[in-house]
Amino acid sequence: MSEAVTHDDVVHLFGEISDHTIVEILEVKPSYRELEEVAMRLAQQNDVMGELERPLEGAAARVYDILVQAQEFPEDERPR
Repeated sequence: MSEAVTHDDVVHLFGEISDHTIVEILEVKPSYRELEEVAMRLAQQNDVMGELERPLEGAAARVYDILVQAQEFPEDERPR
């Protein structure tokens, strides 16, 4: 069984985001690997993950939605 993702893990991958958003992410109970997948998607590094444009699924998709809806990473400010 893998260890639970921590507040520090989320900050490490996504930078300084609001505590409310971090709590929402932790409630999803994603794996660290799922968080890494989201971080790569936000950085638009899909080619590193294999299949280009592979849709996010499960907890990764939910975390991505939380971050975008919270406007922590609005589309017009995501790295290109």
